[in-house]
Amino acid sequence: MRDTRESRLLLVLLIAIAFALITVDIRGGQESPVDGARQAAAAVFGPVENGVAAAVDPVGNAIGAVRDSGERHTRIAALERENAELKAELGSDDRNRSRLRELDSILKTAGAGQYGIKGAQVIAIGAAQGFSWTVTVDIGARDGVKRDMTVLNGAGLVGRVTTVGPSTSTVLLANDPDFTVGTRMEKTDELGFATGQGDRPLLVQLLNGKAKVKPGDRLVTFGSAGDKPFVPGVPVGEIVRVDPAGGGLTRNVYVRPYVGFTKLDIVGVVVQAPGSDPRDMVLPPKPKPAPTVTVTVTPPPPDGRQTNADQQNQGQKPDQGQNPQGQNPQGQNPQGQDQQGQNQDQGDGTP
Repeated sequence: MRDTRESRLLLVLLIAIAFALITVDIRGGQESPVDGARQAAAAVFGPVENGVAAAVDPVGNAIGAVRDSGERHTRIAALERENAELKAELGSDDRNRSRLRELDSILKTAGAGQYGIKGAQVIAIGAAQGFSWTVTVDIGARDGVKRDMTVLNGAGLVGRVTTVGPSTSTVLLANDPDFTVGTRMEKTDELGFATGQGDRPLLVQLLNGKAKVKPGDRLVTFGSAGDKPFVPGVPVGEIVRVDPAGGGLTRNVYVRPYVGFTKLDIVGVVVQAPGSDPRDMVLPPKPKPAPTVTVTVTPPPPDGRQTNADQQNQGQKPDQGQNPQGQNPQGQNPQGQDQQGQNQDQGDGTP
């Protein structure tokens, strides 16, 4: 049919009639005036539909079989995957025990500091280009996580939350160069600011340039206003090197963090700050120094000779009846002569 003005008018008219019939059919319900026409059409076109259905039924069955086959393969693949996961879980007892120990350590740390935490698992790590150190955890806004919340584990400070999604969150780690946290020295209360340096120790600038510090001294977080982004008292690390005091306003020290940022697994997001500053309560007790054992060893003489003590022991209490050299037995004259007899002979003149 050619596209003319009359054909267009006819098409519009047929569409209008169709809409009118549909409206009448819907309003009529079961007593629709077009119900007879529908039955007549069904009587006429029903055999045709059945014939067409019989003709295309093998094709439809084949398509359904292919579709069902794909679904069966998908199901089999899912079962195989679940089976592999079950085997992995059964074969990972050591890993499960390790994670339980880590979780127990986190709970002890949270209990010591009175932190309200939400446990989370690290599910992804950020790209390390440009010294960016971030991880993604599997909890988010639905779990009560908000931006600028402190993140810790059983060892100490992990970082702070920077981005929050519905079910995941991004954590900026404490060793990132863009990370800065206020610190406080154990016992002396010297304040400073710690900055991340990637895989190197944290750089801490103490506000007191004359502060007396030494390797082994420990630091905790000082805390922030409103406890965001940092709650107080979280262990940070211990000093490993101190720059010489140069008379400046600040003094630099280098701190080895307690947390191993390359092996994070279970962490805790602090969703409720403690009622009071825990100070140094969260720091682990310092190990007691091992006692020094002193062993004195006397080397033997190099030529194998006896010592003076041995000689003295052997020279004590000589056996009776023996004549030690240099001693005369009682009643004997050394040269076999009687000196007194010689003098008498000389006095008588007898040859």
